[in-house]
Amino acid sequence: MSSIATPPEAASGAELHWRALEGLYASAPINQLFRSSLTVTGEGRARIVFPVEPEVFHAAGAAHGTMYFKMLDDAAFYAANSLVTDRFLLTTAFNLHLTKPVRGGTIVAEGHWVSGRRRVLVAESRLVDEEGEEIGRGTGTFMRSRIALSGLRGYAVKAPG
Repeated sequence: MSSIATPPEAASGAELHWRALEGLYASAPINQLFRSSLTVTGEGRARIVFPVEPEVFHAAGAAHGTMYFKMLDDAAFYAANSLVTDRFLLTTAFNLHLTKPVRGGTIVAEGHWVSGRRRVLVAESRLVDEEGEEIGRGTGTFMRSRIALSGLRGYAVKAPG
């Protein structure tokens, strides 16, 4: 048995980009209104976890559609932007399907890239409640903008070490 420790593998450029996207998400002023956390889980994949609490309810006592849209759009957006390392993407279209009201608990938004890599990307997302039931689904189209990721506050690729 060797007594030499194997150093952990250095983070890849993609993983550094994904962690920087997570920082960008956390720094967005809108996310001070919505308690949520983003994890880019792999190439073309993102996951957002968030609580649904009474302050986001509509008059009938369930989560307002704003919550569904925001989390579905963000999960799909970050899944797509995980593949684009130089530019911020912009949502150009988003389709929603709301299938079940949610009255509380922790919800997960899962996004994944579907197609496109050059100028326009398509990604899908779904919302799942604590019981594992799908409560909403969306598909978005995202276009490369002229905004460099490197110029955005919150997006910081940290060198290993």
